[in-house]
Amino acid sequence: ELGITTQESSRNFDRLQKSGLITKNSDGLYHLSTFGKAICLQIPSLVFLSQNKPFFEKHSLDEIPLKFRQRIGALVEGRPIKGFVKVQEIWQTIYQKANEYVYNVLPELPLEIIKLAIKKADNNVEIKNVFSDSMIVPNGRKKILENQNFVNHIKKGTIERKMKNDVRIALVLNEKEAVVSFPNLDGETDLSQLFYSKSSSFHEWCLDLFRYCWYESGAFRENKLQS
Repeated sequence: ELGITTQESSRNFDRLQKSGLITKNSDGLYHLSTFGKAICLQIPSLVFLSQNKPFFEKHSLDEIPLKFRQRIGALVEGRPIKGFVKVQEIWQTIYQKANEYVYNVLPELPLEIIKLAIKKADNNVEIKNVFSDSMIVPNGRKKILENQNFVNHIKKGTIERKMKNDVRIALVLNEKEAVVSFPNLDGETDLSQLFYSKSSSFHEWCLDLFRYCWYESGAFRENKLQS
């Protein structure tokens, strides 16, 4: 199946055994060693970074806490999405398909997302937001927020907001799917490209990162926003 000779196959088994990646039992069968199993867990990270090498030549992971960088292989099934229009479409789709919650970590807040958040909260979908304290808000936001439904959702806690210092990444997820974007090498937010997936490992990574950001954030302060 590998297209190699029996002799070469045997030599490869010898190399793997000498390196400690596999062991041979009394029946002559090979198995992954504890060391080998641990090494295999690193393969998704290598695959994800290798498959997206051109992206990471222009983007940084430095804004992500170390424990999430160590788990970056969880994003291996992430599909790259490029272009502002497609990115906005994916964000809106995540909102539209949400039945339980939508969690956001956002350095910028598109007007359409605000409208969708209110509509979803009207249907008892939980909305939680972590905003950058340097976020620039769009024109028209104030008028939308004067909507009585929005005021009521804030009071009830259906919509919750927190603020974090200098957010550079973006996360948007519902109970089934998620997207994440990373800053460029200068540390600047890049919302023109992101990774999207419905896979459980991808979603879990994004959900854990959201929770980390949520508990690391402070109270929302309207006067910190820039128009």
